[in-house]
Amino acid sequence: MSDAPPRKKLSLPQLMSPAAPLVMVTAYDHAQARHAEGAGVDLILVGDSLGNVVLGYDSTAQVTLADMLHHARAVRRGAPQTFMVVDLPFGTYQLGTEEALRAAVQLVQEAGADAVKLEGAAPNDLACVRRISAAGIPVMGHVGLLPQTATAQGGLKVQGKDEASARRTLEGAAALQEAGAFSVVLEAIPAALAALITERIQIPTIGIGAGVECDGQVLVYHDILGVYEGPVMKMVRRYAEVGQISREALSRYAAEVRERSFPAEANSFGMTDGVLEKLY
Repeated sequence: MSDAPPRKKLSLPQLMSPAAPLVMVTAYDHAQARHAEGAGVDLILVGDSLGNVVLGYDSTAQVTLADMLHHARAVRRGAPQTFMVVDLPFGTYQLGTEEALRAAVQLVQEAGADAVKLEGAAPNDLACVRRISAAGIPVMGHVGLLPQTATAQGGLKVQGKDEASARRTLEGAAALQEAGAFSVVLEAIPAALAALITERIQIPTIGIGAGVECDGQVLVYHDILGVYEGPVMKMVRRYAEVGQISREALSRYAAEVRERSFPAEANSFGMTDGVLEKLY
């Protein structure tokens, strides 16, 4: 057994003043959470990307609060000592501050969330950040590409490439800080713009497709391991090809069943001598 001391969950002040770049992984179930915590990540995000990656939905906008609660509970059980951020799904904060607070409270009470995340920096988004933060629930913001409302942005495209979009992203990040967010995700924006935002604001930036100058990085578990079989985006680096390994293993299993080489004697159970004869 290891003599290493038990892992201690990072506190909010520690996350807001990190000694090294923050490592965040998006995970969706108990096993993934255990892997992430065992690897020593700083934060786990239970993202509404579970709609695409796990549930087979066409978009994250189809994910419900019930979906998020179900998966967040599993992640909490798998990673009790890792700071867990849970996405507020589409429809929970677009309806106003009280609906947003109600959903955030539910995620904390029923799933053990340490913080919630919402997308955008429009006036309603900022009002929700203020309301939830005032209630004592930490909020992570999100600017740049906003998957929940990507249709309004022209699709899943890089944001901040022209002056108007870049200024909107920069001002949005600053407004989220002013509203009380403890951190902000920068998704799919030019690296130089992400570096400027990181320099300008005092809360940590977590990048995904936003260059190396952010205060931390986030990737989806399935993308890191090569499990997700959708298109590989430029912002992703695969560190393994577990999906291919899984298919090969399942193919070998199927072949051995069909040729009756599995189960072998080592996988089977015997009987006490003489018992079988008494059954005839």
